[in-house]
Amino acid sequence: MKVETLNEWYHINNIQEIDSPALVVYPDRVTENIRVLLSMIDDPKRLRPHVKTHKTIEATELMMRAGIHKFKCATIAEAEMLAMAKAPDVLLAYQPEEPKLKRLISLIGLFPDTLFSCLVDNIVSAKIIAETAMENGIEIPVYIDLNVGMNRTGIIPGDKAIALYKQCADFNGIKPIGLHEYDGHIRTNDFQKRTIECNSAFETVENMQQQLLKYGFPEPVIIAGGSPTFPIHAKRKNIECSPGTFIYWDKGYQVSCPEQHFSPAALVISRVISLPDETKICLDLGHKSISAENELSKRVYFLNAPELKFISQSEEHLVAEVTMGHSYQVGDVLYGIPFHICPTCALYERALTIQNNKVSGEWKTIARDRRITI
Repeated sequence: MKVETLNEWYHINNIQEIDSPALVVYPDRVTENIRVLLSMIDDPKRLRPHVKTHKTIEATELMMRAGIHKFKCATIAEAEMLAMAKAPDVLLAYQPEEPKLKRLISLIGLFPDTLFSCLVDNIVSAKIIAETAMENGIEIPVYIDLNVGMNRTGIIPGDKAIALYKQCADFNGIKPIGLHEYDGHIRTNDFQKRTIECNSAFETVENMQQQLLKYGFPEPVIIAGGSPTFPIHAKRKNIECSPGTFIYWDKGYQVSCPEQHFSPAALVISRVISLPDETKICLDLGHKSISAENELSKRVYFLNAPELKFISQSEEHLVAEVTMGHSYQVGDVLYGIPFHICPTCALYERALTIQNNKVSGEWKTIARDRRITI
């Protein structure tokens, strides 16, 4: 176990007040990550951060104070959270089917000062969205969702996608204003290779934008990328970028995207709860407390116990192998960086804020719920 000093940035002096497992956030580091984000792009108006990572009003407000006013989200609860924070421009980066569409329309009525938009990738859904909007006396801006290799949603850029854009323009109730390209499949550690792959995928989107201009449409807005490709898209002109994880960062991107100088700003707190035998320790960090989709060795990295080798995990427990004669004791506190912070945050109803090495308050992870009020 690493010898810990009171000078460690993550150390919490009143840790005895925190039951574990717990999620903690360091607002000063969040603020610095926002500053780094702004330093990587020429204009904050080109930023449309995804809020799936933090799901909080407080982090949204910090971004808005820094001059970021456009956001992207994946759920109605996230969209409502953004509207509650008075965000002026919110893209629901999802194609809403009927129940979700009704909720979106309710949001539009409840928060008239927020401009809501959504995605479409086929004519049937576009028609339903248009007709429902018309019935409610509104017009919903839409972006065509393009599949550039992620292969989960979207239409492949080209003639069929152009035809869909034209058809959407003919409907009353919706108005096509741009193209949405998420290239989350491009995540190789080699930044040069990542850049080549990103540019190749983006070329098809750019070509489609130029074709639409030739047909007389106003220049379609392009919303592109996520965290791994953010530095690449940030160097383009006149497109919006949608990183999300930057706000808290995590071990996964710390390893795979070393060219991005964000700092971990959210940790999980865990404790040793049992010493099963001379070479094993058990922690209170199970599947319900840390994102568990990665292999066992890539779920958490403990800052003050980097040598731990995990051998099993269940719902409430994480077992690690240690050397004979180790110094771990029941009650020892471990500070962990999640490998994947986004789903980890969704496991906690609140994050305790740490300032000046003490608990200072909490941020409710309000949009982890599937429903806030709508």
